[in-house]
Amino acid sequence: MKKKTLLVAFCLAAITQAQTTPPTPPQPQRLSLQEAVALALKNHPQVIAAENEVEVGRQEVVEARAPYFPVLSGDVTGSQGNRDARIGAGDLTDSRLFNRFGQGIQFSQLISDSGRTDNLVASSRLRAQATAQDLLSTRYGVVLAVNRAYYNVLHAQAVVKVAQQTVSVRQLLADQVTSLANHKLRSQLDVSFADVNVSEANLLLLRAQDAVDEAYAELARSMGSDQPAQYQLYDEPLPPSPPAKPDDLIAQAFNNRPELASLRLSQDSATRFYEAERDLSRPTVSLVGVAGFIPFISQEGGTLTPHEYEGAAVNISVPVLNGHLFAARREAARYRAREAGQHVRDEEERVARDVRVAWGSASTAFQRIDVTAQFLRQAAMAVQLAQGRYDLGLSSIIELTQAQLNQTQAEIENLSAKYDYESQYATLQYAIGNLR
Repeated sequence: MKKKTLLVAFCLAAITQAQTTPPTPPQPQRLSLQEAVALALKNHPQVIAAENEVEVGRQEVVEARAPYFPVLSGDVTGSQGNRDARIGAGDLTDSRLFNRFGQGIQFSQLISDSGRTDNLVASSRLRAQATAQDLLSTRYGVVLAVNRAYYNVLHAQAVVKVAQQTVSVRQLLADQVTSLANHKLRSQLDVSFADVNVSEANLLLLRAQDAVDEAYAELARSMGSDQPAQYQLYDEPLPPSPPAKPDDLIAQAFNNRPELASLRLSQDSATRFYEAERDLSRPTVSLVGVAGFIPFISQEGGTLTPHEYEGAAVNISVPVLNGHLFAARREAARYRAREAGQHVRDEEERVARDVRVAWGSASTAFQRIDVTAQFLRQAAMAVQLAQGRYDLGLSSIIELTQAQLNQTQAEIENLSAKYDYESQYATLQYAIGNLR
């Protein structure tokens, strides 16, 4: 009986402890930069839309190639006419119809259209290749957005740690000053300055935490999700320094940027379409054939109509006059081709500018790393000296709080320099077409 009582008491204690112990919060999911990029390329609506556009381009090639193949259609016709009716509206009409029922097939095959179909097929293939390059451009843009958002989250989280440390340090100073003021060793002015510094640190922490939430929301958007999630991100190693000059990078961008490749292909497509429109004024040769069976037809005037029929012909169509329609279409296509060439030139100038700007920003960001590191070392030394002078009563609390403020600013600047360079380096890789 005693053992049963102890067992029941033990179970009740375990249940009570389980009810009072708060549940352990789930650990955030680990996410590397490569995993974030893979998720974005899989889920982002812009990428999916561009993939569908590529499939559209492939089907347009099939459409353009359709005239290469024969056209076969089936017909079933039944008619009943008024044999006494001879005159209808219009010129030279004969509205008499035979009472009949028939079925048959029609066959046609293009023999030659003076190269128009060949040019149309080539133009559509080049357009399809251009849409494939547009897909690459979309993917690279999404990758760049993920890189920037990823580094922004790391930056915001690092600032939160600095803010938390700042709050802890300044709260400790405020407690010490308050204790000394209670023993008449410091004035209430010092306590007021210390409390102001604590409040300022708390505001910094609130702003940093808000920045983390915004950065996570932007990361979710760049990954193609509408639900922000908390991740445990991996800190990426610092990229190498940018080259001394941007000239080689510009040449590399001209070869790698998918936007340029797409516009060049579009220019070639416009040129082939111009050639196709020029072929409109040339002859077209086609083969036409019909065959069928007429199970019923009224016999009039003693004329016997066979129940089977067939026929074949070669048709040559030569345009003569059409109100300058073909000439206008040809000239419009020629101007479109010239326009496409200017778009290529404009894009090359824009790419060159983007590479120079990205290279300059990356170079400046890389130099900031050493400058801010030196700034941080000097600020830390200034805090130590100011703390010593304040403890010895050789300076006021204003000097100490200013030194602490400089140290906090130096820590934030140092963190910003690191993550800003990683983001600027990703932008530079995107500008030269190497960001994957």
